[in-house]
Amino acid sequence: MSSHAHAEAEELRESAAGAGATHIETCVRGEVVTVSGILHSVTLQPRAGVPATEAVIYDGTGYLTAVWLGRRRIAGISAGRGITVHGRITCDGDMRTIFNPKYELLPRGKT
Repeated sequence: MSSHAHAEAEELRESAAGAGATHIETCVRGEVVTVSGILHSVTLQPRAGVPATEAVIYDGTGYLTAVWLGRRRIAGISAGRGITVHGRITCDGDMRTIFNPKYELLPRGKT
């Protein structure tokens, strides 16, 4: 990891902790959590024939996928945007996932 990436990860970890969010790396399956970070990627990924918007969130400690079933697009959900999500953790292989989380978009420039 480059020194710039390391500094960015540290800033994200501190920001998440300051917001009272749980670090992704410590989330456990079945736990209800609030996670805060940056939207790393956003894709339309149908599941069982149902449209689903999937957003990968990075908080400096790990990655989590937020999945909104039945949604092709969600206004404001775009890569690089800060977001806080709340919901129950499930695991899809090694990836932590929250289905249909409550969410709050953070003001641009804030993480």
